Amino acid sequence: MAVLQAEPVGAVGPDSGRVSRAPTVPEGRLEGARPGGRLANVRPGRITERRRTDRQPSHEEVLRVRVTGRRMLLFGIFVLAALAFLYFVLPQLGGVKHTWDRLNEGNAWWIAVAVIVEVVSMASYIAIFQGVHVPKGSPIHWRHSYQITMAGLAATRLFAAGGAGGVAVTAWSLRRSGMESREVAQRMIAFLVLLYGVYMAALVVCGVGLYAGVFPGPHPFAITIVPAIVGAVGLVAIAVLALVPPDLEQRLSQLERGRKTRIGRQVVHLLRRLAKASAAASDGARFALQKLRHPEWALLGVITWWAFNVAVLYACFRAFGEAPPVAVLVQAYFVGMLANLLPLPGGIGGVDGGMIGALVAFGVGGALALIAVLTYRLLAFWLPSVPGAIAYFQLRRTVGHWEMLGESRSELGERATAPVAG
Repeated sequence: MAVLQAEPVGAVGPDSGRVSRAPTVPEGRLEGARPGGRLANVRPGRITERRRTDRQPSHEEVLRVRVTGRRMLLFGIFVLAALAFLYFVLPQLGGVKHTWDRLNEGNAWWIAVAVIVEVVSMASYIAIFQGVHVPKGSPIHWRHSYQITMAGLAATRLFAAGGAGGVAVTAWSLRRSGMESREVAQRMIAFLVLLYGVYMAALVVCGVGLYAGVFPGPHPFAITIVPAIVGAVGLVAIAVLALVPPDLEQRLSQLERGRKTRIGRQVVHLLRRLAKASAAASDGARFALQKLRHPEWALLGVITWWAFNVAVLYACFRAFGEAPPVAVLVQAYFVGMLANLLPLPGGIGGVDGGMIGALVAFGVGGALALIAVLTYRLLAFWLPSVPGAIAYFQLRRTVGHWEMLGESRSELGERATAPVAG
């Protein structure tokens, strides 16, 4: 039996701001009607409830917003064009045809090793997600973490600009699981801080180590010290965000009221707005440091994710020849990954060119760098795509289940707080 909790006469509705009245019916017309026409317990289907205006969009509606036919068409055209160039145009270019023919000469054992290590790297990514995004008591279990991360990888292939599609899918999934928006932002920023903190630290260590001669290998300034400076700036920015006091905005607000001059108030007001804008990033950075102070085994994935990806590239080199020194391979890999910021689905073209260019600058043969990097990208891009697409549709069903559970809990709560008839 459904229970309708009517607002008192003259109460202000929470959504519209207008005065609302409880629905009335003639006495005796409906079962459960109180004297005076107030509704108490009414059987479902006997009346029509007022349509809610604050209803959250369903997961189907969200997905329709996220995945449009135009984006799917553009992505399909891009993929077909990229494949046509790689498999039909590129092999016909002078000097490249012989290199491309070497695909048939690759060592099958090292290719198999690369495939296995790529699968393990994806498992590391799932472990990071579970360790950072999932609090105790969350409905998200390991198989749900698999669905979210793999669906995010598939969305990253579809949307451009530094993995924006994966970020959107992750945020949407966490919100639908019942997590508050502030916590979603905090945990997602902490995830990025931890993951790319390792990335920036590797740029500093390998770049400075190569240039100083600590690690063997060539050391051109442009791809050793310059990326190291970029990484160091990023690490300092993370440290600054983590040291920002949580109540900085309130402190500046009090300081603003105490300023007597107009210029002083404007300066403090600008600082307060900056503090407010950076509050979410500061929360995420502090949460990341808290995770590091109380580490869990799942956080090992922060390191193993990058390590296994570099190992895949190493195995691809060994499949077709000799691999460069490890520090050179790591630095070239991370310098090439900067191209992920370009508005290209999955970084196709940008990451490949960036890695090949960095390797050639380090003295690696162009033909070997080309075949090794393209093989690596073939595995890293396409291997997660098929299970990611399947996980995407599995995630839609999972989110639908979470929404039904949430509606059931809300209905139980309304029944518990509804006035008793009589």
